Amino acid sequence: MAETVSMPKLGFDMAEGMLIRWLKKVGETVDKGEVLAEIETDKATVEVESSASGVVRSLLVDEGAVVPVNTPIAVVGTADEKIETVSAPEVGQTSKVERQPMLPTIDRGPQTVVLPSTVHGPLSIVRASPVAKHLAREQKVDLSRITGTGPGGRVVRRDIEAALLTVDRGPQTMVSAPSSSTVHRPSSAVDEAIPLTKLRQAISRRMAESKASIPHFYVTHEYKMDALMDLRAQFNKIVPENEKLSVNDFIIKAVAFTLRQFPNLNASLNSNSVLRHGQVNVGVAVSVEGGLLTVVCKDADAKPLRQIAAEVKVMAARARDGKVKPDDIEGSTFSISNLGMYDVENFIAIINPPEAAILAVGSAREVPVVEYGIVKPGWRMKATVSVDHRVSDGVEAAKFMQALAVFLEEPLRLVV
Repeated sequence: MAETVSMPKLGFDMAEGMLIRWLKKVGETVDKGEVLAEIETDKATVEVESSASGVVRSLLVDEGAVVPVNTPIAVVGTADEKIETVSAPEVGQTSKVERQPMLPTIDRGPQTVVLPSTVHGPLSIVRASPVAKHLAREQKVDLSRITGTGPGGRVVRRDIEAALLTVDRGPQTMVSAPSSSTVHRPSSAVDEAIPLTKLRQAISRRMAESKASIPHFYVTHEYKMDALMDLRAQFNKIVPENEKLSVNDFIIKAVAFTLRQFPNLNASLNSNSVLRHGQVNVGVAVSVEGGLLTVVCKDADAKPLRQIAAEVKVMAARARDGKVKPDDIEGSTFSISNLGMYDVENFIAIINPPEAAILAVGSAREVPVVEYGIVKPGWRMKATVSVDHRVSDGVEAAKFMQALAVFLEEPLRLVV
């Protein structure tokens, strides 16, 4: 039976997405879970998977179209079944450009390719999709020398591919990139207006709404991390490099276990009621070019540490490459923002709506500590929970932070 594939809704505030590229043509076979198209939202470029196996019978929207969420975009069925007519949706449309074939990655060393295209002024701001930026980095392409054909002049993937087809890769087209020690100083100080990217606009809108509409309060706790750091070091000595655990992996598991004891914080406000979520889906903030994305470790309380580490590592890599899947970034019920790798002692985070709380984690540091009147070295880490005061109160938040200490300070509880 034919199945319709729709524009997914990624996040409660997503209203539409742009269909960047079809990866399947009409008449081609597709398996369930295989990538059918790439879409661009305010936050990222996302791969849309087919929800059924069969033959692509119809593509309902063109590349470059801006499509509301839940709008049909394709029909997948068997090769010979009769398909009921599905009318193409009325969508916003950008200029249609023929797709170019993908080119293999070429190792050009530390040089930058100068493309024969319009040269932008020194203060031009290059607007490009996440996929285009990633491809440009791979191919060592100077984005400022490409004219974008996407919405508002944005550089998209097809622009990079088309430009690479026209490049003479002889030595006369290559210029040496400046050494890392070179410091470029402007001849004169000037003001520079930097347009907000779509991702930064989305972050600005959501965080402003969160701070304006949610009454935040904050509780900070300092954790003894000696046992956890020792256990992590022992584990990482006996596993391959790609399976090593981070401190954040332990924190995700500890938070998930603790949330089972405090369902009021694994919740969201729903009109005049609090919706306590059955699943514990921990969102992890990942730094990407131009902002942050939250990838989601689902059912974190039911997964072993190694599985949590592997899943988060893969999702974070996809987020940084601009190739997240819808399932990577939707469905979080509680979030963690960890700046420990940047030598941050303590900070507070803004709640990610519609969640009720978020945990801000600082660095685990070896510092002088006093125990039984004796000064000695010890590992300590500060964390601050931000909580929606409409959902919970200070006492409950403080108890949550105390309960979290049980798992962080006795980390064997996380592995047995």
